[in-house]
Amino acid sequence: MTAHRIFVTGGTGYLGRPLISLLLARGHTVKALVRQTSADKIPAGATITLGDALDATTFKTSIAPADTLVHLVGVRHPSPSKNQAFLSVDLVSIQASVAAAREAGIKHFIYLSVAQPAPVMRLYQQVRQQGEALITKAGLNATFLRPWYVLGPGHRWPYVLIPVYGLLEQIPATRESALRLGLVRQDQMLQALVYAVEHPVQGTEVMDVPAIQNVPNLQTVA
Repeated sequence: MTAHRIFVTGGTGYLGRPLISLLLARGHTVKALVRQTSADKIPAGATITLGDALDATTFKTSIAPADTLVHLVGVRHPSPSKNQAFLSVDLVSIQASVAAAREAGIKHFIYLSVAQPAPVMRLYQQVRQQGEALITKAGLNATFLRPWYVLGPGHRWPYVLIPVYGLLEQIPATRESALRLGLVRQDQMLQALVYAVEHPVQGTEVMDVPAIQNVPNLQTVA
């Protein structure tokens, strides 16, 4: 396995902190972009870069010598009531990361997108689609991960829907939608992110829910 040098935005969040710990444990070098007030939330062993994920000028010169950028910035607990935040945080942050990654010569851009199409949160999906388009237009090699809902600590209420998903997957008319909008566990999401880091692509690759759910265990990812 090749050890990678990884720059992470959104490293203090629900996925960012455990992902950084996993990457460090697997021998990778990690640099995390954080605000001063959140620096103590980054796992020990990672290098801290102080900056603003919404402003590329505050971190673009700090990315090197990273070869991979993992963009995890996003509004917590997305809902239709947070439409303005999708525009002011999710969209602006991906614009900043793409501009900075292109200038820094990043070889592989990993973007946490969202399953699409879906019947709800249309603006959220549109913003993530714009993010994917920005990355592609910039000519960056990229992996787009498209989960719908990630189960885990503080994100458990959809467990009650698991039997419903099982039923919908058995019905031909609803099977494709049920699989595309399926539930992903936090550990599956983390494994998929590690897999993406350790298997850089040329061009663009999309990992949808079925792909995320079926990534090999970390012991065999390498």
